[in-house]
Amino acid sequence: MLVLLVAGCSKPAPAAPAAPQAMPVATQPVALGDVPQRDSYVATIKSRRTTTLQPQVDGRITRILVHSGQMVKAGDLLMQIDPLKQQAAVQQGLATEFQQKAQLQYNQADLQRQKALFEAGVISKQAYDQSTQGFGTSTGAYNAAVASTSTQREVLAYYQIRAPFAGIVGDVPVHQGDYVSPTTVLTTVDEDRDLEAYIYVPTERSSIVHSGLPVELLDTAGKTLTKTALNFVSPQVDNGTQSILAKAPVSASGNLRNQQIVSARITWDTKPGATVPILAVTRIGGAAFVYLATARGAGFAAHLTPVTLGDPIGNSYPVVTGLKPGDRVIVSGLQMLQEGAPVRPL
Repeated sequence: MLVLLVAGCSKPAPAAPAAPQAMPVATQPVALGDVPQRDSYVATIKSRRTTTLQPQVDGRITRILVHSGQMVKAGDLLMQIDPLKQQAAVQQGLATEFQQKAQLQYNQADLQRQKALFEAGVISKQAYDQSTQGFGTSTGAYNAAVASTSTQREVLAYYQIRAPFAGIVGDVPVHQGDYVSPTTVLTTVDEDRDLEAYIYVPTERSSIVHSGLPVELLDTAGKTLTKTALNFVSPQVDNGTQSILAKAPVSASGNLRNQQIVSARITWDTKPGATVPILAVTRIGGAAFVYLATARGAGFAAHLTPVTLGDPIGNSYPVVTGLKPGDRVIVSGLQMLQEGAPVRPL
């Protein structure tokens, strides 16, 4: 009985805790890929055709037919300056022209009569010469009157401000009723085609900048607006900024406008370099990290590794520092991982 009592009071030894199960993860080896060497600069979009409209005559604005941002065609009437005074000058010119024409017709008929009388021996040579002179004088006066009227008509056209080419109307700082002169800026017209990106490259890049280099134009969020290539590099250095002007053509599109400021990313060269998928990168406190599947004992464990990355290339980041070819980067289940957690690469 004593033996049975002692055996009933004894407890079995506790079992050892089971080892944590390794989480299956997808991995990808770090491999060498083509990594572009590039820099970004501030660029200004400019139109190849832009003009500032100023009147060629003095006067008061009677009509403004456009507003800022309006699309206009070549020859469209934009503004009207009061033409009454010039219209009166044209009418006066027409009256003078009519008067000189009547005098010319009279002198022409008189010359014919004088010529017949002279040939008949009725009048002297002097009388005939005087008639010839009168006809020549009236001919010159009539031609001068016609030219003067034509000039006044051309000046009358200056009282209408028209678009020199198709484009977009800029700011209109004047108002109806304002008195303007040839020094007054009325508005601007910018052609929305044939844009160019003006890029100022530092002089330390002068030895490698040349026409044909690829250029990406980016918005403030880093989104690519368009892709182009340099087609002009200035042979001179800007003394004020110690930079070199480079230009790249930009096709007309709704997301780029004249005088817009964008970021221009120039690709200088392409070299082999390590890359990792964008999905493999974890951001902690603004810094970039990746999980590596590193050997530990008979299995693998997740190791959080800090990395320095370049600008994204498609779906990958170029790795500047932190990884080497052959490292296995974990690309799945990152939210469930922590440093040292056992993993099973698939």
